[in-house]
Amino acid sequence: MSIEKIAKQMVEKGKGILAADESTGTMEKRLKSVNVECTEKNRLNFRETLFSSSSMKTSISGVILFEETLKQTSNSGIPIPELIKKSGSIPGIKVDKGAKLLSGSDQEKVTEGLDGLRGRMEEYYKLGARFAKWRAVYSISSKHPSEQCIKSNAHALARYAAIVQEANMVPIVEPEVLMDGDHTIDKCYDITSRVLNECYKELEIHNVNLKGTVLKPNMVIHGSNCKQKAKTEEIAKKTLECLKKNMPKEVPGVAFLSGGQSEIEATKNLNEINKINDTSFNFTFSYGRALQQSALKTWAKSMTDIKKVQKVFDHRATMNGASTEAKWNEKLEQSFVA
Repeated sequence: MSIEKIAKQMVEKGKGILAADESTGTMEKRLKSVNVECTEKNRLNFRETLFSSSSMKTSISGVILFEETLKQTSNSGIPIPELIKKSGSIPGIKVDKGAKLLSGSDQEKVTEGLDGLRGRMEEYYKLGARFAKWRAVYSISSKHPSEQCIKSNAHALARYAAIVQEANMVPIVEPEVLMDGDHTIDKCYDITSRVLNECYKELEIHNVNLKGTVLKPNMVIHGSNCKQKAKTEEIAKKTLECLKKNMPKEVPGVAFLSGGQSEIEATKNLNEINKINDTSFNFTFSYGRALQQSALKTWAKSMTDIKKVQKVFDHRATMNGASTEAKWNEKLEQSFVA
């Protein structure tokens, strides 16, 4: 399948991407928060529970994996990428090596991982991955993000995307303007516009085929400590306006990150964006915590009750699937019985 077809499949209506690519360190924090030991077996068991759920066929178009998981075999003896493919979903891989302190900066970060990436992409392709993900982060304060941070991360994202396409895989381009801080929604709009504009300049310079990419941005939203909380309608309006202004028409669609929103907020805001979407872009989700958190808490309490955990996950995936088509509502949300 061509990268253009894969990219379209990743953002098809009714489905979205499960971000299960937490590093071992992040997984340790998540499991610790629910009093579960962070062993390789526990990490696999939780993820396999999600990958075996019925909503994988109906609501999940792709799964972003951590390298450890891509190489694991399920308890039923099937390699994890094959388990994901069986459900009609596409396996993907997180390829960056994390955000490190930007040289000459006091606290801003640039994402690393370009060294040896070409060779790693060949290995990941053989293991079954068909798309990749690279995350850049930008914080907002009175003096951030700097021009250096915006340009350095855009350049790295573009180099990554070009190498991924060379391996016949789809790059997810993830420039995340963080929610941390007391900034207003208007400030987030301005910074997100600058970040996206620079990213697409660099992608063009690096001859990246935009039809074979997926954008994974933040929604345009107020800072988590901002006193002026924006309403859902304003978040949707400003997010759509920002993307129409800064995203080239060749890009097939967007898979939003949740970025610290609660499960319900992430679903509700995506639904509202799709209600007013008057573009050719498909707007879907690529959620980690906003898809997994309730399932993780349920699993921690009853690790052997696989069906119960899957029921919780299936509900959340179904709600988000509905929001990609503007079909979610409070009544539907509350109809769930655990």
